[in-house]
Amino acid sequence: MEYVYSALLLHSAKKEVNEENVTAILKAAGIAADSGRVKALVAALDGADIEAAIENATAAPVAMAFAGAPAAAEAAPVEEPEEEGVSEEEAAAGLGALFG
Repeated sequence: MEYVYSALLLHSAKKEVNEENVTAILKAAGIAADSGRVKALVAALDGADIEAAIENATAAPVAMAFAGAPAAAEAAPVEEPEEEGVSEEEAAAGLGALFG
């Protein structure tokens, strides 16, 4: 995750996302950078539209929440609270007291 965060930080600062900059960000954060992972990240982001990816990532959870809300409401059955039952004997004794 730190590697992706470093790329996002560089993008936000309008700096080039390259191996040297990603490594510098990780080093500044006290993280020992793995050169293989840095190279893989930079290669994966080469030509990628980071701004569009951020737009899609921030809009997707909201859309999913709205899309899933009705289904979640229908799927969850409403549990009726259990009434404290009165046995028939207790009920009969109570009625008997009314008529003396």
